[in-house]
Amino acid sequence: ATGGTHVTLVLSGRYHISFEEAEVMKQDYSNHNEIFPVVKPVFEKMASIVNKYIHDQKIKGIYLCGGTCCLTGIEEIFEKKTGIKTIKPENPFLVTPVGIAMNCVE
Repeated sequence: ATGGTHVTLVLSGRYHISFEEAEVMKQDYSNHNEIFPVVKPVFEKMASIVNKYIHDQKIKGIYLCGGTCCLTGIEEIFEKKTGIKTIKPENPFLVTPVGIAMNCVE
């Protein structure tokens, strides 16, 4: 499995900083241009995993959600790797908790 934790671990190793510091670095939009080349292989791996599971299906679009999707440029990697239109909501971090909340039953 790969995702946000994997991205943070890659940054931690590359910059020789703690996991916590790498997490802060990842979340700071002003760092995205600098860290993009470092984490691009992780995004490519994530996209290849998605592609493995959807390759024989007629998918019209991929919608990204979760905190890792806040990273600038991730949608372009997914679209290039899968060949499928990829959409990132304005705030993909909130998609997951909002969806869970909308489906809660009393």
